[in-house]
Amino acid sequence: MTAWRVLFTMLTILVTTGTYAAESPSEIRWVNATSLRVEGQGWPGETRPFRRLPDRAEGKVPDKVWELSGNCAGLAVRFVSDSSEIHVRWTVSAPFTMNHMADTGISGLDLYVRRDGEWRWMAVGRPDGVENEKLLVSGLPREQRELMLSLPLYNGLTRLEIGVPAGCLIEPAPAWPEGTKPIVFYGTSIVQGGCASRPGMAYPAILGRRLGLPSVNLGFSGNGKTEPEMADLLAELDAAVFVIDPLPNMGAVPVEERITYLLDVLRRKRPGTPVILVESYGNRGEPARSGRRPEDTSVNEEMRRAYQKAKPLWGGLLTLVEGRTLLGEDCEDTVDGVHPTDLGFHRLADALEPALRKALGR
Repeated sequence: MTAWRVLFTMLTILVTTGTYAAESPSEIRWVNATSLRVEGQGWPGETRPFRRLPDRAEGKVPDKVWELSGNCAGLAVRFVSDSSEIHVRWTVSAPFTMNHMADTGISGLDLYVRRDGEWRWMAVGRPDGVENEKLLVSGLPREQRELMLSLPLYNGLTRLEIGVPAGCLIEPAPAWPEGTKPIVFYGTSIVQGGCASRPGMAYPAILGRRLGLPSVNLGFSGNGKTEPEMADLLAELDAAVFVIDPLPNMGAVPVEERITYLLDVLRRKRPGTPVILVESYGNRGEPARSGRRPEDTSVNEEMRRAYQKAKPLWGGLLTLVEGRTLLGEDCEDTVDGVHPTDLGFHRLADALEPALRKALGR
């Protein structure tokens, strides 16, 4: 027998008997994400674990709002692990792409780690289709750490599992301190996260991480119209602060009337909870800014009227953020003049953070 055949035979024996451990893949223990800490749901414990509205909203809110509530924008899974590697496998609700937003934002996952009290980005799960399985990160030191997995912005999930090698710890992250309340964001595609490159780049997610608070994302692409039914649902939430940012979708509806109703129901049902109203920044492309495409400012004017009428009743708890302060002057922070890039979302977060800190007493 030639030397190479002897070597081949020995390697075959070692592999088949399992003694050649260096070449054997680690056994992965898969954990259903719903057994960990799922966050960002205003109404937890519903029958659909990755939906943003309660079951009873079906048939009450507009059909498109209900459909979009199946998108996982703002939802995240917080867990603790000492593993050197993190695997994920997930099934999205449907194949879906857009021509102005990355698939990683639409259907991908975003992994963060808490380090020195701050959340730091670690890895992105790039989707290949409906069924996905990825190794997100490997080669980490074996030490216990808190991790957060942000879920797709424009797709739903029918399955989500997190995997670690057998023998490694994976368990729910500690609960928030008693009395911690979330920041609740309501609005349009801009709130939902269009067109962030990753789930963690939507501005509600950025602000939640910066302020160290849970956040609830109730952005509904093209459908943030502040219907009375949505106002009533918002008032069910025990929020630290409400951020109301729907104007880009409200050009064809009675803005002043709907904002007035929303403020009235929040003041009655959530007295003492601050509210931040956010104006529209309009179209930020150079044609609009140079006057060749005049912007419709009527939605901002109507919101200001509602704000001025309500302000004396709120005792300093009502704030209006002007649209002109939200983005930069260089026209470089949107995909299409309207939907922010990651740069735009950071600028939105920068503009809103001082108002949030003031409202939160920080």
